[in-house]
Amino acid sequence: MIKVENLNVRYQTAEGPVHAVRGISLVVETGQFYTLLGPSGCGKTTTLRCLAGLEKPSQGEIGIEGVPVYSAAKGIDVPVHKRDIGMVFQSYAIWPHLNVFENVAFPLREMKQRPSAEHIRNRVREALHLVKLDGLEDRPAPFLSGGQQQRLALARALVREPKVLLLDEPLSNLDAKLREETRVELRDLVKRLGITTVYVTHDQIEALTMSDVVAVMEKGLIAQEAVPGEIYRNPATRFVASFLGKSNFLEGEVAALSDAAGLGDVATACGKLRARLAEGTRAGDKVSVAVRPEDLSVLSADDARAGNVVEGRIVSVVFMGEAKEISLQVKGAVLQLHLHPGAPAEAGQALRVYLDPERCRALAA
Repeated sequence: MIKVENLNVRYQTAEGPVHAVRGISLVVETGQFYTLLGPSGCGKTTTLRCLAGLEKPSQGEIGIEGVPVYSAAKGIDVPVHKRDIGMVFQSYAIWPHLNVFENVAFPLREMKQRPSAEHIRNRVREALHLVKLDGLEDRPAPFLSGGQQQRLALARALVREPKVLLLDEPLSNLDAKLREETRVELRDLVKRLGITTVYVTHDQIEALTMSDVVAVMEKGLIAQEAVPGEIYRNPATRFVASFLGKSNFLEGEVAALSDAAGLGDVATACGKLRARLAEGTRAGDKVSVAVRPEDLSVLSADDARAGNVVEGRIVSVVFMGEAKEISLQVKGAVLQLHLHPGAPAEAGQALRVYLDPERCRALAA
């Protein structure tokens, strides 16, 4: 288990002081795959480096497997090599003077109780097979492509089966197909081994498909933490809704408070919409109604529904392979919706669209 309490990181730059991490607290349960997701500069990599011992926090406490490894108040700062972790850096950090086999074997050879040569050989081959580097054991590391070097770094981190695995965008240099395959294999491996994993990425697909828990970071804070389905379906803020997937936003004002089902009315440029209101919302509050493109459905001509129905004309159609992305001009707003790739749709076509009230969330503007 990893436990972080009130973590703060401050440092000086030529432009002045920076408060990179602003008092975050989190718990990663043993064997859990926990992802820090956010844009560049949000503090996610700084947090990861603090867990590894590569960055010294200004304040707070960090515990790994019940053992404190950092405490500003108690003066504890366990060095990197004494924390039972494996780490993959975005910049590879592989040994250029060693071949592929020796790069992966290096952590095993440096253990206090050095394994047998046969054990090292088997573990290295298993790790290389996982990352699709079979047959490259004797190749000098600098002769690998960028993607291969990233996979080599991943194999080196996994070979010791550490209690904690820290991953800083480890799949960023893989091609799309290999990245998809490696996502599944990496998650399956750490789950089989029971390794507690903290993963840093700005890729929402990686976060949603690999994680047990996702923490979206914004400006050094955790904006929301939840399981992938919850954080995608029920974003707590406009930032989370916009960063994690696509969302339509309709600015409006709360006209009627929540009923027994938690739904209220919001006056928008597209008309009055039923939406789920956040707790504590009051009449007259300015809000943004967020709804995902896949939660808009086209109504047939004989569908008599009136509530949460808007009418507009198609502005553009973009073929995305698995879907068509439609831009629909509705009064003063443009809505994005996804249709089946075979659905008839062309610019200028009129559409009536239903916005599921259960999928419309009124977020603070």
